[in-house]
Amino acid sequence: MNIFVFMKKVVIALDSFKGCLSSMEAGKAAEEGIKSVYPNCETVCLPVADGGEGILKALLSSTTGTYISVQAHNPLMEVIQTQYGLLGDGKTALIEMAAISGLPLIPAEKRNPMLTTSFGTGELIKDALNRGYRNFMVGIGGSATNDAGLGMLQALGFRFTDKAGQVLGVGGKILAEVAGIDFSSVHPFLKEAKFTIACDVDNPFFGPEGAAFVYAPQKGADEKMVKELDAGLESLAKVILRLTGKEIANYPGAGAAGGMGGGFLAFLNAALKPGIDLLLDVLDFDKKIEGANLVITGEGRVDRQTIRGKAPSGILARAIRQQIPVIVIAGSIEDIPELNQAGFQGVFSITPGPVSLTQAMNPGFAKENIKRLASQLCHTFYSFKSR
Repeated sequence: MNIFVFMKKVVIALDSFKGCLSSMEAGKAAEEGIKSVYPNCETVCLPVADGGEGILKALLSSTTGTYISVQAHNPLMEVIQTQYGLLGDGKTALIEMAAISGLPLIPAEKRNPMLTTSFGTGELIKDALNRGYRNFMVGIGGSATNDAGLGMLQALGFRFTDKAGQVLGVGGKILAEVAGIDFSSVHPFLKEAKFTIACDVDNPFFGPEGAAFVYAPQKGADEKMVKELDAGLESLAKVILRLTGKEIANYPGAGAAGGMGGGFLAFLNAALKPGIDLLLDVLDFDKKIEGANLVITGEGRVDRQTIRGKAPSGILARAIRQQIPVIVIAGSIEDIPELNQAGFQGVFSITPGPVSLTQAMNPGFAKENIKRLASQLCHTFYSFKSR
């Protein structure tokens, strides 16, 4: 597949560079770089997200939806102002877990998945239920939690008890203690609700590729915590099977958001779907990329996890169907052979050389780097065409 042709149409579909640039900011920078070389090139800049940070803005902007502001508890049970959305259909409540239970809400020194809770996400669902909404789309990427969604469920009236029948508190520390579940105070409108969950990964509930071992370290867990959290998830899966008859252990996506995917499956009869596919369908992505010479995608970091349901992998799959080459760019890159083997024509870091993390995360610096890389890629294509 030859990508070195004159650029008549380029599609830019970058996820956010977390903590630095939004999807649209990164996309516009790439667009400027392309236009500096090919001023007459048609550029299609699309905001994308895979279920984590950014899905709320991307979907509300593309469906002309509205924001709903509320107060709820962050992962450390501190009350903050946040928001969720109502899609343009006027019926579907869109909740971005990262907006209330997300990792960026907690300073690095306070991150501890034994303590953090998804309670606030449940509060947003409760608010939407009370407003009369029954159709939900929930993006669960970017969480600060590893509580299997128990906090969310507690906010909705579920009560989890230990062997002595005592009601448990919040956080990942309670996973191994759950022995019983009290359904008597569950929100009455839940039985009328339908949940579609946008996942950004396909990991199982527990085990070497599960929620704790793969993701808990970035949420503040040390080696001992990781083992305890994984054992807790395994214990909880057995309790769920015993009390509900549902086997969630190896369901793809059950380990998403610290086991939140499994919590939705077990207690809210949710459907787990790749978040990027839900978004691309709404954007009519397949139609928008027709006739493109190139698709540029990317996010803050790409590695082997990228091809397990992250935004770039979903975009790659759609582009391959139309034989359109895809380049992925990121601030940090690893596992390049695996990414190339998956189908990416090129994998490029936007960082020009060794820099401090503070400088790399500076929005202005990152924009200039994306613009520079996009222009250099276009110069390369032009030089190949001219030979």
